[in-house]
Amino acid sequence: MHHLHAACAVAFVGVLLGAPAAASSAPALQYTVAGDGIPHSLTGVPGDPTRGKALVADRKLGNCVACHQLPLDAPFQGNVGPNLAGVGSRLSVPQLRLRVVDMKLVDATTIMPAFYRVAGLNDVAQDFQGRPMLSAQQVEDVVTFLETLK
Repeated sequence: MHHLHAACAVAFVGVLLGAPAAASSAPALQYTVAGDGIPHSLTGVPGDPTRGKALVADRKLGNCVACHQLPLDAPFQGNVGPNLAGVGSRLSVPQLRLRVVDMKLVDATTIMPAFYRVAGLNDVAQDFQGRPMLSAQQVEDVVTFLETLK
């Protein structure tokens, strides 16, 4: 667990410093990691589970179904990542939020992309340069949906 705290502290400093100078037009993405989660909403606005469900299944936005099995009517679900059925019973909201924001802060070896990070990324598609894959509110919507999977 000590390794996780050190990684989180480094990541938090990186978040406060924002993106590198080359992408200085990108907004700084601010959040506080505490323990193994992000305890506070990124927006202060409650997430919408219906919008979150749509994002999880959307092949162009969240695309969670590319790697995870979910209790959704979505064809061709992946099995690279863990099955997310019941994830709301296994993980707290802060834990879910950290995993959606940047799973590398939990497991540095993961292949799961960071959905709310702009700094320190390689080979970023043109459409996503200088902005996160999901907005802060979209992250909150996904987290709220995942929380319902009990």
